[in-house]
Amino acid sequence: MREGATRIALLLLCLAAIAVYVDNADRALANPDEGRYSEISREMAASGDWVTPRLNGLKYFEKPPLQYWASAAAFKAFGENEIVARLYTGFCGLFTVLLIGFTARRLGDTQVAMASVMALVSAPYFMALGGVVTLDMGLTLWTTLTFCAFVLAEQAGAGSPGHRRWMVLAWAGMALAVLSKGLVGIVFPGAALFFYVLLRRDWALVARLHWLPGLAVFFAIATPWFLAVSNANPEFPEFFFIHEHFQRFLTTTHRRVEPWWYFLPILVAGFLPWMFALPGAIAHAWRREAGTREARPLAFALLWSGFIVAFFSASGSKLPAYILPAFPPLALVLGRYLAEAPTRRLSYAVFPVAFLGIVLAVLTWRTPQSARDEWTRQLYEQAVFWGYFAALTICVTAIVGGMLLYKGHRMLAIVLIATGTVFSIDSLEDAYEVLSPRQSGQLVASKMKPWLTPDTRVYSVGHYDQTVPFYIGRTMTLVDYVDEFEMGIRAEPHKSIARLDDFRAEWMRPGEALAIMQPDLLERLRAQGLPMQVLHQDPRRVLVRKP
Repeated sequence: MREGATRIALLLLCLAAIAVYVDNADRALANPDEGRYSEISREMAASGDWVTPRLNGLKYFEKPPLQYWASAAAFKAFGENEIVARLYTGFCGLFTVLLIGFTARRLGDTQVAMASVMALVSAPYFMALGGVVTLDMGLTLWTTLTFCAFVLAEQAGAGSPGHRRWMVLAWAGMALAVLSKGLVGIVFPGAALFFYVLLRRDWALVARLHWLPGLAVFFAIATPWFLAVSNANPEFPEFFFIHEHFQRFLTTTHRRVEPWWYFLPILVAGFLPWMFALPGAIAHAWRREAGTREARPLAFALLWSGFIVAFFSASGSKLPAYILPAFPPLALVLGRYLAEAPTRRLSYAVFPVAFLGIVLAVLTWRTPQSARDEWTRQLYEQAVFWGYFAALTICVTAIVGGMLLYKGHRMLAIVLIATGTVFSIDSLEDAYEVLSPRQSGQLVASKMKPWLTPDTRVYSVGHYDQTVPFYIGRTMTLVDYVDEFEMGIRAEPHKSIARLDDFRAEWMRPGEALAIMQPDLLERLRAQGLPMQVLHQDPRRVLVRKP
């Protein structure tokens, strides 16, 4: 496949990936992360307070504000809806892909750059999270900028103007990573650099970091908000630095306990079409740079990604999206392997992926049978078509792509496999969109709006749906619910009702009132004689009003 045709194919692939993103950008926000982070940004835009983040009207200091700022600015500019809520993460995903392609090309090979971009775009894990409102894609962009800037600084050579510029940019990326998700923005590059220095036995690397201009840029970007929020909220430093970093990492206080190997299958399956090629790519990268004391960008990529996976594997709190920052550097490693490995060897790594398509088809067939209620079963039955289509796409692209590789058509096969994977991701996201009534409070919020006035009291009783405040454009009073609001309620206890026993008097006060709760709680409150008219009910939530 000629280079010109490859460029066109790559452009079309990127356009297809963007089309897939746009196609799914307007789906209902899902619980919990999409609702939580969209609502914090909405409240920030509404209040004009860009220093103290709030969730449901309560102080919320679990994460720094960079994504909140970006999304709040987007809401003020373009309005409040799902597409705007996903703009920041979408742009972060796009720029991460461009950074990897640019870096691979600067390292000297157009074909490797194209293969690296295709490897990242066709990674289902990366593509899917590009359309989800979490903080992890923002963190991934800025840590990738730090990684790429360091690699390009080393490529430019010590003492050159380019080395200084790239290194200062790395410091800026690190500061933006800290503003995205906290101290991991320092830990990742610091640890990777330490192991890289040990690998190369070159401590002079540390002296070439341009500490004075770098630290000046880092503190100029990272510290103003931390100083402002600490001044406005004296409780912030202890909660953010001790509770949200050390306690989250060292303890199981957040109830996200998983085995040490939890992230390994996520990492492997996250590169689905190339998952069986990944071990060979890692070995190829390590052997390719062995025995040299010159810059080793692929080894640095492996150390960077390996540390991220090991770091979160050791943590007492684990969520699937945590290791997303490991994917872009690994895409650089994988792209090199896809461009250089014998095509027959690659074909042997691609053919088995067809079996995973069959597994997906079987799981899709069995999914409706696993439903716990009729409503969920009906939703699953509506979604199975898209699951089957994704399974078929995976099978066909693996078989045809494997055959093309076997016959030596490297780039054509890579483009075909990447394109097929992008469309299989689109199918799975369409299936997820069918399930949105189960995952989102959009429907119940639409039932609330006709009854809402500025004076209507809204309660969330023993339950909190993260998406509802965003869709109704206002906060709710929490009743007998704490969870992640513990710090906020402790700081402003008058904004919630601590005990269910106190709810009766509050509900019976004069004026209109609405409440959301789970179905079993409705029967308990009715048994106590509370008058409640049901406006909406499904197996997950009930909306009632005071008659």
